Amino acid sequence: MSCEFIHVGIPITHKKPGMVYNEWGNFWVNESVDEYEYKIEYLKFEDGTRFPDILNKQPHVAYAVDCIETYSDKADRIIFGPERLDENTRLAFVIVDDTIIELFEQK
Repeated sequence: MSCEFIHVGIPITHKKPGMVYNEWGNFWVNESVDEYEYKIEYLKFEDGTRFPDILNKQPHVAYAVDCIETYSDKADRIIFGPERLDENTRLAFVIVDDTIIELFEQK
């Protein structure tokens, strides 16, 4: 079992300079969380995004995990996924103790 902090995701209402569009999810995001000392991912969701509305309103904390199910099985609720992004990568959002957690699995 491994779990490593990646970033804090902050939903915003206006695009920041340098954000890039993610067509798959219909949202805007800063190019790299490493641009910010505190590992912040800014997200501006567009209408019709595949993500649940709660992500538009509340921040999340993201972790790289070795197995999504190890962590999602312990969650209070799964709000998105797990969804396969490519043959080696899966993503899920869960709620644990009233906190949104992103689980990012890459084999």
